[in-house]
Amino acid sequence: MLTRREFITLSAKFTALLGLSNAAVPKIADALTALVKQDAPVIWLQGQSCSGCSVSLLNAEDPGPAELLTQYISLLSHGTLSFATGHLFMDVLNKSIDNKGYYLVVEGSIPEKMPECCVIGEEPITQQVLRAAKNANAIIAVGTCAAYGGIPAAEGNATGAVSVPEYLKKHGVAKPTIILPGCPVHPDWVIGTIAHVIKFGLPPLDSQNRPKYFYAKLIHDQCPRFADYERQKFAKTFSDEGCLFKLGCLGPETHADCTIHKWNSGVSSCINAGAPCIGCANKDFPGKKDFPIYRKRENNS
Repeated sequence: MLTRREFITLSAKFTALLGLSNAAVPKIADALTALVKQDAPVIWLQGQSCSGCSVSLLNAEDPGPAELLTQYISLLSHGTLSFATGHLFMDVLNKSIDNKGYYLVVEGSIPEKMPECCVIGEEPITQQVLRAAKNANAIIAVGTCAAYGGIPAAEGNATGAVSVPEYLKKHGVAKPTIILPGCPVHPDWVIGTIAHVIKFGLPPLDSQNRPKYFYAKLIHDQCPRFADYERQKFAKTFSDEGCLFKLGCLGPETHADCTIHKWNSGVSSCINAGAPCIGCANKDFPGKKDFPIYRKRENNS
């Protein structure tokens, strides 16, 4: 259990994370209190995904995964994390949907042309998402697969995978929908967004419905190797110092705060660790067959 001091510190952290002034700390505290009191139920559905965003959520720190799932989020239903299985799981899910008043999180893309490839409790995910979306207060598409289609929607896929917003629009579901692209999504992006929605409503969104708090700037402009780019000091191998652009870095066209916020409890990010940004938060990720993620064979002279 968190002490009051730890709770206020956590509230201040999320206030800073969302770019709000100190005056917003009490409201963020109220939002977190709503989560603690389980006044903000969450249904988490999974379509075509690797469950990487769920795993990333379990890497949350302050609060940690145990506190997050038992104290902060009233996680009514989650296919991977739920102890319930079979008919018991479906009963919980169906009752939660019927009761309304929840926030719907969808991880993974929707197999529009092959519904039978993703079935939960004898119900295709295509129908389950529509049923849950209609009764939700708001919808959060977590991860690049849900936000844009991602890897399941890559060129040549057989399932006709589409993003959650695209699928809902086609079927006339007009509910507030926020997208959090990233492969996987950062846990604080999820928690911070839910806290903001609870207390303030929808956060400021860009033209793609991404929260500006996390996606307003290019990774390139926040890159720890930006000075190397300006000096045209380019790395020729992954172990070299210097800008990673000629090794395929897509930081100049990817909006996210990975290099500032960092991963694994704020330890590092792809570029900090010496790997080029592969643009996993981009709409076009993973790209076309003729555009490889890494451009190692180009002339780097």
